[in-house]
Amino acid sequence: MVAVKKDKINGDALGTGRRKSSIARVRVRAGSGKVTINRKPLEAYFVNDQDREAIVQTLDACSAREAVDVLVRVHGGGTTGQAGAVRMGLARALVSFNEEHFHTLRDGDFLTRDSRMKERKKPGLRGARRGVQFSKR
Repeated sequence: MVAVKKDKINGDALGTGRRKSSIARVRVRAGSGKVTINRKPLEAYFVNDQDREAIVQTLDACSAREAVDVLVRVHGGGTTGQAGAVRMGLARALVSFNEEHFHTLRDGDFLTRDSRMKERKKPGLRGARRGVQFSKR
């Protein structure tokens, strides 16, 4: 079960999502369906359809697209990693907002953390695994 987090001041439901090196802090409150990411609308921040769809899918799974306002602060990584982080943070925040959504979101794989990270560079190599090219002479 996901821990329920609420803002002590105004009662917003909170959720944190991570993917690759991106971290998203998500707030969900009752509203009209407005999604704001880093003070920009969803369409302006995520220009790729697949990134927007990842976020909208989470709201559609709970039928909460027109019922809640979503405020997101996200940093680190690239656009796909940020979209994945927002997706997970939004799912956690929706569970905090209404615990009845837990089974729907868990079965839809929205609450699962994608643990794949970039592998670190090792000494003596050009990347994580790529060695230097062999030279006979």
